[in-house]
Amino acid sequence: MKQYEEKLKDYLVAHNFEAEQIRFEQSCHSVREAAAAVGAAPEDLVKNICLLDERGNLIVAIVKGEDKVSVSRVGKALNILPPRMAEENEILEKTGYPCGGVPSFSYEATFLIDPKVMEKEIIYTGGGSSRALVRIASRELQRANNGLVVRIRK
Repeated sequence: MKQYEEKLKDYLVAHNFEAEQIRFEQSCHSVREAAAAVGAAPEDLVKNICLLDERGNLIVAIVKGEDKVSVSRVGKALNILPPRMAEENEILEKTGYPCGGVPSFSYEATFLIDPKVMEKEIIYTGGGSSRALVRIASRELQRANNGLVVRIRK
């Protein structure tokens, strides 16, 4: 797991993003675990829901920790058929990070950010493994992934 954290850390430094990677002893796999580890509320965290279109292209739907993604809204936003959820092995293959540690940037994908995410000044996203998070401003996150802000939550 350490190699994934190092890869993300190197990416943040190489691209000069204003973000802090934080490592924990306990798991941050779920929103509840991550919120407890960092001492934040679930709405301060984002989930990166990995989806695949009919051609196998990766779409990452970024929503606040307590929200759920609407695949039909994702499909409408991109003018495609509703995408399907990526499986764990596909997530690792497409993002280069294991499920539960996927960051909101640093790999090739179409990124969609729900507007509620942008209402928060500072958010926490996956830090490369299930024991790390990245603290980042929502505007910096959008700059890092060039994401389209569009309502994708249910």
